[in-house]
Amino acid sequence: MRYIDLPAIMPTIIVLFILSLGNVLGVGFEKAFLLQNPLNLSTSEIISTYVYKIGLVNSDFSFSVAVGLFNSIVGFVLVFGSNMLSRKFSGTSLF
Repeated sequence: MRYIDLPAIMPTIIVLFILSLGNVLGVGFEKAFLLQNPLNLSTSEIISTYVYKIGLVNSDFSFSVAVGLFNSIVGFVLVFGSNMLSRKFSGTSLF
């Protein structure tokens, strides 16, 4: 298994790791939002619920879009950086 199977599926493992790294910041809006209450609000706030509250509840659409764009840019940088490291060390990459 160590000499045949793992080297054969290593490119697939690397590609799946790179793609899943883009979802690191996506914790799950529904779970966090539904479990929030005034007692745990200060510790259960995540980027998705913050964008929702600023954008729709407070009607500050421009700031909400800026926070969402920053979240997307950080995810892109993580994916692009891991892709570059993967290409450098293993020769396998997305593009």
